[in-house]
Formats: sequence, structure tokens, C-alpha cells
Amino acid sequence: MNYSRSVISLSLLFSLLQSLTFATSSHNAFIQCLENHSNSSISSLIYTQNNSSYSSILQNYIRNLRFNESYTPKPQIIITAGQISDIQTAIFCGKAHKMQMKIRSGGHDYEGVSYWSDEPGFFVLDMFRLRSIEVDVQDESAWVEVGATLGEVYYRIAEKSPVHGFPAGVCPTVGVGGHLSGGGYGNMMRKYGLTVDNVVDATIVDGQGRLLDRRAMGEDLFWAITGGGGSSFGVVVSYKIKIVRVPETVTVFRVARTYGENFTDLVHRYQEVAEGEFPKELFLRMTLDVVNGTNRATFLAMYLGNSQDLVALMDNSFPELGLLLSDCQEMSWAQSVLFWTNFPSGTPVTELLSRVPQSLTYLKRKSDYLKKPIPKQALELLFKKMVELRTPALAFNPYGGRMAEIPASEKPFPHRAGNIAKLQYATNWNEQGAEAANRYLTLTRELYEFMTPYVSMAPREAFLNYRDLDIGVNHNGRNSYLEGLVFGSSYFKENFNRLVKVKTRVDKDNYFRNEQSIPVFPWKK
Repeated sequence: MNYSRSVISLSLLFSLLQSLTFATSSHNAFIQCLENHSNSSISSLIYTQNNSSYSSILQNYIRNLRFNESYTPKPQIIITAGQISDIQTAIFCGKAHKMQMKIRSGGHDYEGVSYWSDEPGFFVLDMFRLRSIEVDVQDESAWVEVGATLGEVYYRIAEKSPVHGFPAGVCPTVGVGGHLSGGGYGNMMRKYGLTVDNVVDATIVDGQGRLLDRRAMGEDLFWAITGGGGSSFGVVVSYKIKIVRVPETVTVFRVARTYGENFTDLVHRYQEVAEGEFPKELFLRMTLDVVNGTNRATFLAMYLGNSQDLVALMDNSFPELGLLLSDCQEMSWAQSVLFWTNFPSGTPVTELLSRVPQSLTYLKRKSDYLKKPIPKQALELLFKKMVELRTPALAFNPYGGRMAEIPASEKPFPHRAGNIAKLQYATNWNEQGAEAANRYLTLTRELYEFMTPYVSMAPREAFLNYRDLDIGVNHNGRNSYLEGLVFGSSYFKENFNRLVKVKTRVDKDNYFRNEQSIPVFPWKK
């Protein structure tokens, strides 16, 4: 018998038992604190791992199956806040018992950091119960709680007015909290900018448990939570958004072209016209993928106007696409959201109220920014690379218009003038387990590496709401400034240090943190 190995094993076992005993004790004390300091019956809102509803509550808002595996770290407790006092109690007790808080609204964050952690002993504050929406058409505004989905927001706006909308994302089940706080975008951004360019007020519960509106929190904190991610600074409760004018009828189309004659010219010409030559009213996304071993380009459009005008515009600026009037469909703005999400034609707009995604998959996303057109010769190499890899798709989301008019410092989101498009690398799969995940992650990263010569550099820019833990992670709760600088410069560029300054002032103990949260200045503690 190897005595030394046995001693080590017993030591590890003893250490594990000690940590489990401590975790259980801390867990119980935390729950007791919640119950003692609550102004309501908070016990009905608490789900522990022993609760029969725990798994369903956790999984209801997991939107990336990659983080629903048996080996994914699970929260000790889920608190489904029903009112402001529940949030205040959760913060007070979480800080008192050193329990890390993860804040979840819709669960669409690509890396799942709102419901798992690399720190032991964490809990989830789930905001899905807080989802009221109050639309004021006369004021052209709406107060929206962060647990609402974008689809619910769109439906409530359309319910009040056929000529108003909101420039946010095209997936109806995305939660308001993460989408708005991270600088979400949609197919009206060339006309109206980002979500955060249309936020006029907000409420947040800070680390001291105070409920603050824009005036009370001050302009620096308001600036930070409109594009810098809300969960680094406190618990955002609601946003007041500015709803925008849309025509009663808009036009959409989805057409695909496969590799063949003029395919390279078509893709190259798209880069020249989508951002610079099209009017603000047109948003034309191009997605490259591979089907049955053949390259394909799919063009998906939303035009704030009628189909005749759109076809004339395309004939003049982008005749290479060969758009026909029969390719176009006219519909209400609310119906166009369903079209963009691939719902069948004729789906009633009440479907926007569904909080259940059409499908769930394992997925990985990455992002880039395109500053100048990819040359034709390089496009040919890209097409060959994509055929070789087969799985990842590459979407081009055009900038220009209003996006080029707003200064980079106006919001934490810095990616404004000088960008042709934001690129998204998208890989979905349906195979369980770490081996499959590693295989598909490798394919995505390989396409991303291939694109290095053709995208932004120093820093290689990225979009916060396409969160990507490949860029850099603050490990084990250290949340250091130097680690944060890695992803912070990609997401925020020159705005990063201002975010750190705000963070250091409002949360110097770094209670509100995740794997890519804003760190504090170490010399300011």
C-alpha cells in the first residue's frame, strides 16, 4: 500500500467534507437571512436544489444547451424576484454571506454567465417575474421591466399603435435586461441606432439597496448601464425607452444565391453598398454558409417603405442581386419581426407573446468588425475554407446611417463610424457532451482565425452582447483590472477605463461580478 498516496487521498476527502459542511452552513444561513429580512413571503420565491421545481425553474431560461450539461456548475439557490424588496433583500444577504449573485432576465447570453459560475457557492437572481410594460403613445415612450421579452415589448407597442416600433433585436424571446444594458441592435439600427441610443431613463438597485432613477444615480452610472452591461453595477429593474415611428407597411425579403457565376462579385459588391450606398431605411443582412457542400449567401432585408420603391432602389444600387418584386412581402412592422425569426407566413402577431424559443440547440458565437471590403481573391479563399469546415455560418450586419453619426464615446458601445459591418460567427449543433462541444468550438475558432487579416485589429474588436469567453476571463472572482483589459478593450475600446472608474465608485468591493464583468481599479480599493 502506498502510504503517502493514502494520506493525500484522505486529506483531500477531509478537505472536501469540510468545504461541503461550510457550503451547507453558509447556504442555510443565507436562506435564513432572506427570510428574516424580507418584507414579503420570499420563501415562496426561493428554489434550492432540493426543491422539486428547481430544475424546471433553472432550465426555463437556459437558451444555450451547452450550459445545461450535468457538469455545468449549478446555482445553490434561485430567487425569482417578484418586487423591488426581493432584490434589495437578495443583495443585502448575498453580500453578508459572501454569496456571488448572478442576474438573469431572458437567459440568451451566449456564454450563459447569468446562470453558471466558476466560483463556488453562487445564486441566481431571476428577473422573469418583473416584466410589466407601460406604453405611452402620446409621449412616444414606454417603461419596460427587465424580465420582459423583446416580443412582449413589440406586441404591446403594436397593440397601441400601428405606426410605432422599437429598434431592438430580431429574436422575440430575448430578455430586455441583457439586451438593452449591453447595447442591443436590430434591423432598424441604420435608421435609429441601437437600443441604448433610445433609452431615456432607468431604475437600478445599487449595492446599498437603494432604488435609483437616472437623476438619482447620476449621468455616469446611467451611461455605464446603457451599453456597458448592467450586471456589473447593480440590478437594473427597468428602462424607459423612446419608441420610434415606423410605416404602417414595411417590406421584407429573403433570397439565397449559391456558388456559381458572379457569386464572388455579388458578395464583394454587397460589402461596398450595404453600409454606404443604401438609405437608412434599408437594412440588408448577408449570411454565408454551406449547404450540401456548396457555398450559399442568404440576403435578408427589412425596408421601412413599400416593395416597389425597394425594388427600384435595389435595381439602382445592387443590381447584382437580381431582386424581383415577387421576392418581396409587405406587412406590418410587428409581422416583420415574425418573418425575420422564420415563423411561417400568416403566423398571428400574438406569437410575439410566447416566451418559449422555437428551438433550443448547443451553440457558439463570436464577433468581428469589418473596416474595409474583403478582396475578391480572399473571398474565394474564405469560400473554400467554409466548405472545408462545413458548420460555421458567417453573418454580415451592415452599419452606416445613424450608427456612423453617433460619437464613439456617447455610450459605452464604441463601434460606430468606420465600420462596414459587424460579423457574427454562428455554430449550432445537437450533440451532447464535452467532446462534441470541443469539436464545434474548434471549427468556429478556426474560421475566426482565418478571418484575422481582414477584420479590425489592435484591438480586435468584439460586441459585448455576442459575449465570447475566448477573448479573456476574470478567473475565480479575482476580476482583476489586467485580466479585464483583455476583453474590455475589445468590447469597449477607449470607453473601458471610464467604465472601470464608474464601477470602482459604485461597487468598490466588486460584489456585482461575472466572468467578464467590469473590474475595479486595484489601487482604488
